[in-house]
Amino acid sequence: MDPLKYIFQKPMPTEKLAIWKILLSEFDIIYVTQKAVKGQALEDHLAKNPVDGGYEPPKTYFPDKEVSFVGEDITEGYDGWRMFFDGAANFKGVGIGAVLVSEIGQHYPISAKLRFLCTNNMVENEACILGLRLAIDMNVQELLVIGDSDLLVHQVLGEWATKNTKILPYLYCIQELMKRFTKIEFKHVPRIQNEFADALATLSSMIQQPNKNFIDLIPVRIHNQPAYCTHVEEEMDGNPWFHDIKEYLSKGEYPEHANHT
Repeated sequence: MDPLKYIFQKPMPTEKLAIWKILLSEFDIIYVTQKAVKGQALEDHLAKNPVDGGYEPPKTYFPDKEVSFVGEDITEGYDGWRMFFDGAANFKGVGIGAVLVSEIGQHYPISAKLRFLCTNNMVENEACILGLRLAIDMNVQELLVIGDSDLLVHQVLGEWATKNTKILPYLYCIQELMKRFTKIEFKHVPRIQNEFADALATLSSMIQQPNKNFIDLIPVRIHNQPAYCTHVEEEMDGNPWFHDIKEYLSKGEYPEHANHT
């Protein structure tokens, strides 16, 4: 094997490369950096080590909730009471929100702003407790609790244990509230199916509310048409916009300024 070729195949520090470049410049030898072969090495390894037909891939937990979710769409087609909850934390503050949905689809939103330091897990627990208390106040007996916090759902169901001293009091509080229902279930959904509660939590976190002020309820209207479709200008003669139409239907005569074509 050519010793020069062997030398240049091995990785070298920048200082040594500069020295070699100067020493070999008189021989018209040009150093070329080797390309990365990490991907090719992985392919070669897989090709040389095939698996048999009985191989099963390991069950891996993915932190990305939207990618790992493979369940059904819970936002539609459920005939019982549901409660969606979520929390939001940003540079302006921390907010929580919950939405209680009745059997006929009536929505009861509630939100709050937190003015104390808390982690993301604490925010999710605060939002869950807020929604559970709303359901208890409305005398709901059977409830399906829905949230996008996979960690909270598994901890409440007892599938995952925790020794976090900040989370344990929350879990105890939720378990005590669960005893107030005749039937209660918890289900995890991706964030895209929890938009209403997420919007409430985000709105609460962004609002800078002074101590002495009170914020009234914010009405949300639904517009089925663009704004210009409902815009009607006032007639110059003082008559309503339908005056000429009414006159034509009653007398069969066009107004003087009408275009007959």
